[in-house]
Amino acid sequence: MTKRIPQRRQHLPKVRMKVRIKKDDTVKVIAGRDRGKTGRVLHVDRENGRVLVEGVSMVKRHTRPNPSRQIKGGIAERESPISISNVMILTSGGVATRIGYRSEGSGAAIRRVRIAKKGGEILDKKA
Repeated sequence: MTKRIPQRRQHLPKVRMKVRIKKDDTVKVIAGRDRGKTGRVLHVDRENGRVLVEGVSMVKRHTRPNPSRQIKGGIAERESPISISNVMILTSGGVATRIGYRSEGSGAAIRRVRIAKKGGEILDKKA
């Protein structure tokens, strides 16, 4: 489901967006028909600037049965991707916020962590 590139632009390199949202983040939809819904990020598409959020932007897909793959036919509902600009990350307290970065640690163990602009909470899970 990638966007078709016009022939006159096929020689150009693909541009990857800088995305601050990662898989498994909890986000809130701030624009569109699903405004106000929250969900977990299932997939991030950096080439097209879109995210797939669990339970948001549901569409119906008509599928044909395929017994060799154990696929039942019928009408199935699934998520469709929405623009990254239409979501904001949620802190553990449920506050929608923008994302900033801060360096933590000292010496050779310096790492860059994501922080919430509201409240300064660290958004990255400890790995």
